[in-house]
Amino acid sequence: MSPDEAREKLIDYWRLRADEAVASARSELGAGRPRFAINRAYYACFYAASALLLGDGRKFVRHAGVRAALHKHFVKTGRLDRTFGALYDRLFAWRQEADYGELVDFDEAPAAHAVEESRRFVDELKRLAAE
Repeated sequence: MSPDEAREKLIDYWRLRADEAVASARSELGAGRPRFAINRAYYACFYAASALLLGDGRKFVRHAGVRAALHKHFVKTGRLDRTFGALYDRLFAWRQEADYGELVDFDEAPAAHAVEESRRFVDELKRLAAE
């Protein structure tokens, strides 16, 4: 397999993981677990951002690196609307709080909104990658 083929295979892998994470977020929400839905919604966006950045020739291991590169190369340049950058930041913070905060829980309504917004984010990054 050539390096380009390997990279395309990895991009497809991250896109699939993003779709699976959205489905998982919806499932967690339906099961009455909004904290876990927030986690999965964030990861859907993280995987989609990882795929987009990889397609742009950038690979990161850390969450902060993906977040910074998404803003630097896509939000600040106008390639990605600022509302998607703000969504990523919000989900990044909520996921940290949901996963590591003590005695933290989330109401279902904000979690449901986050899950649907994560679907929009994933779809938008796929559209942007296809340009």
